[in-house]
Amino acid sequence: MNRLDLNTVLDWVPTGSRVLDLGCGDGDFLARLRDERNVVGVGVDIDPENIVTAVSKGLDVIQEDINDGLHCFTTNRFDVVLLAHALQELTHPHIALARMVDIGEEAIVSFPNFGHWSCRLHLGIKGQMPMSRAMPLRWYDTPNIHFCTVRDFEALCLTLQIDIIERATISGLGQSALGSWLPNLFATSAIFRIRRANG
Repeated sequence: MNRLDLNTVLDWVPTGSRVLDLGCGDGDFLARLRDERNVVGVGVDIDPENIVTAVSKGLDVIQEDINDGLHCFTTNRFDVVLLAHALQELTHPHIALARMVDIGEEAIVSFPNFGHWSCRLHLGIKGQMPMSRAMPLRWYDTPNIHFCTVRDFEALCLTLQIDIIERATISGLGQSALGSWLPNLFATSAIFRIRRANG
């Protein structure tokens, strides 16, 4: 569990809060939130094997496809809704974001930045979709279907009337001044805290 975006997410989740973890996988991070932040958490995942593993860790997990709209959750049911490195895998990410800030008082989203200079350079020189530590699969074998940049995400939030509370960036192996200063070009990943406008 060495993903740097998750360390930032952990810092942003208030102690004792009610958390919904979308795409929770095998529940490792939700268990970490429970143990380190004393959260009351619920996970959502589509993979039956992940569900079994998460439940074996004593977690409450629901099997559901995020793309279906998360209709089983009511408005303001959670303090925080998480979506870590899964936004780019969703069929309708804009619908998911709108639901997240409806279900939770705020949401935390992290995603790989496809506008990073190395992605641009790789595509420009080789003419092929890039592969990296953050994106290790080839274009035909990746779950990523909506490639997104930091600037794209910020524009989408504006369109959806979602306020950005805070932004953090990861540049390579950590945070850097360049990643904070020009995130669309130098951040390999971005993490956003968001909420409904005027919420």
